[in-house]
Amino acid sequence: MARIAGIDLPNKHVDVALTYIYGIGRSSAIAICKAAGVDTERRVGELSSDELNQVRQIIENDYTVEGRLRTQVSLNIKRLMDIGSYRGLRHRKGLPVRGQQTRTNARTRKGKRKTVAGKKK
Repeated sequence: MARIAGIDLPNKHVDVALTYIYGIGRSSAIAICKAAGVDTERRVGELSSDELNQVRQIIENDYTVEGRLRTQVSLNIKRLMDIGSYRGLRHRKGLPVRGQQTRTNARTRKGKRKTVAGKKK
């Protein structure tokens, strides 16, 4: 089993397996394979150690992935909250950040429904 950036890659096509690394999507994975000269149709188990090292070097040198990327994203969110921007306030309140409506449909960000009793007469 191949291990890149602290992640055990499954024995799938190389471009799909690379997407298991946080920060690498399909287009980045295809670009990495092209730069390393690896056919995307081959499986991870079929790659030689030289090819794996080539892919590993490209990811280490050209991409921010896993822990470093998670830290960077969390620091960016913290900065928004510290300066008191609108987006930072939405993060702090746990509401949708990118302009979605909240009257209905914001359950993922807002969490489980909290029932509010009706006004008594």
